[in-house]
Amino acid sequence: ADVSQKADVTRLVEKTVQHFGQLNILINNAGIYPLHSLVDMAEEDWDLVLDSNLRSTFLCTQAAARQMMNQGSGGAIVNIASIEGQNPAPNHSHYDAAKGGVLMHTAASAYELGPHGIRVNAVSPGLIWRKGLEEEWPDGVTRWQKAAPLTRLGLPSDVADACLFLASPAARWITGINLVVDGGVMTHQIY
Repeated sequence: ADVSQKADVTRLVEKTVQHFGQLNILINNAGIYPLHSLVDMAEEDWDLVLDSNLRSTFLCTQAAARQMMNQGSGGAIVNIASIEGQNPAPNHSHYDAAKGGVLMHTAASAYELGPHGIRVNAVSPGLIWRKGLEEEWPDGVTRWQKAAPLTRLGLPSDVADACLFLASPAARWITGINLVVDGGVMTHQIY
């Protein structure tokens, strides 16, 4: 599904409910991370990043919240933001703006949906390892490993575990927060 398109999101929620019987948890994990300097960025680049990272979060949250409210049993929504939503990086003004928007959307949604028993939180990862990252950005990887008090890059499982916690009953009294998963990088400035 193209989660930046309302019709696709509506179908996605309908198919989820058909398959599982209900919708209790949503993890908003769609997004892209291109590099464009502010002065050279095309309007289409801005739109694509905002649609992929912020519009998709709004559309999926709205559709899931409607379903959860109809079910009457609450739910949990976890939005994947980024530490760049709080600490911008060079050549990422579109991405940083989108992820900052995800953080504010998370807080506003938590406030609005809380009376319906729907918890909304965010997870803000730092640099997460993926295949080929060291070859693509060797200086950046080295800088991040040195900057992180835990001295390594994050793993996809680090982010997944944070999401599992926030979606679980163990987080039943937590809503509207941003859980930073960055190995401690945000304890100081790295750029």
